[in-house]
Formats: sequence, structure tokens, C-alpha cells
Amino acid sequence: MLRIDGLAASYGRIEALHGISLAVGAGQLVCLLGANGAGKTTTLNCISGVVRPTRGTITFEGDDLAGLSPDRIVARGIVQVPEGRAVFRSMSVRDNLELGAWGRKDRAVAARDFDRALEFFPVLRERFRQAAGTLSGGEQQMLMLARALVSGPKLLMLDEPSLGLSPVAVQNMFRIVRQLHRAGIPILLVEQNARVALDVSDAGYVLQMGEIVAEGPAATLRDNDFVREAYLG
Repeated sequence: MLRIDGLAASYGRIEALHGISLAVGAGQLVCLLGANGAGKTTTLNCISGVVRPTRGTITFEGDDLAGLSPDRIVARGIVQVPEGRAVFRSMSVRDNLELGAWGRKDRAVAARDFDRALEFFPVLRERFRQAAGTLSGGEQQMLMLARALVSGPKLLMLDEPSLGLSPVAVQNMFRIVRQLHRAGIPILLVEQNARVALDVSDAGYVLQMGEIVAEGPAATLRDNDFVREAYLG
């Protein structure tokens, strides 16, 4: 579904990505691992159109995404859940969810996706009228994921979904990621918790200082000496 070839991106004179290539197939869950500053979020932001690449190509379902604005990329079905708890804190849970359908013309399908999101996250139905800012950290992360599902994603990109969560909340979050994967939603997962990420993924890539230094099936990466020493302990 998604293919990146020779992607480079810069912030001013500093090049953050040095010509990386990766792919996400239909129904796949692919993780992108690396330390802070490796270029993981920059990669997602290039795909979303937030950061303009300096060279390379990004194709989705065979079409070049070059020059498309972020809203047009979302309309193509690529939805990013950013790092942190980017909810509209003063708005209700329901209003946050309904924003996920903003711009959708297929209202009947959007309503179906709304109900489907609540099937994945039933606790949010109990919090419908509650201000999003009063939710726990784990519940806010659920709200962000649910809002993305209401957008009807063909590809879901998750940026550090476990960041700042308690161990129990992390387990619950990745249980839901597994469910989304089993439901057939392709996922590109950025995650510092390499052990958990590899456990749920089909394949992965390791970024180091803007370059891919290891890639392959998740089981192969778990047995890779470099990955084990640098990320698995």
C-alpha cells in the first residue's frame, strides 16, 4: 500500500533523513524503531504532508503523494495519530470523536465507523459527555485512536502510542493495536518500546541518525545482534 524510496528531509541546513526506503503492505503492521532524534516522527510527518521531503518518493496505492496537502492526504485514507495526547481538552469526548469525520462525504459510512470505533473503545461511550481533558492518560490515548478510526483510515500511523502510560495502560493499548491489526487495518507504528513493538508487528525497520540500519520480519529483528544489544537489552 505504502512505499517510500530514497526519502530525505531537512530542517534548515540539518538533514534529518538521508534517503530511507520502506514499505507497508496491505494488512501489515510494520514498526519503525529508533532512539529519540533518529527521524521516526519526521518520516511520519513526510508521509502526512506536514514536512516536505527534499528528495525521494512516497507512493500510496500506486499514486505519488508529492505536493499533496495534509488534508488531501487524510482524504486519501492516511491518518496519523501524533505523539502526545492531542485531544481538544475543553470539548466533550463525543465532540472530539465527531471531529474525526470532518470533511467526510460518506455520512452513512462515517456513522458506521463511529460505532465501530466505540466497539474498540467502549469506555469512551461511558465518557461521552465528559470533557476530554479530564480523562486519564490512557483514555486520552484511546480517544485519539478512536478519533482516527472515525476518519476511515486505509493506513493508520501511530506515533509513540505508549508514551507516558502506566505499564497496565501500555498492555491495554497494545492489546487494542493487535485488535486493529486483526481487523485488517494496515498500521505503521513508531515506538521506542522495541520489545513490545516487535511482538505485535509483522516486520520492522530500525532508524539511526536518519538512516535505516536494520530491517526485516519482526522475528528476524528480534534475533538481530545489533537490535538486541541496542534496543532489547
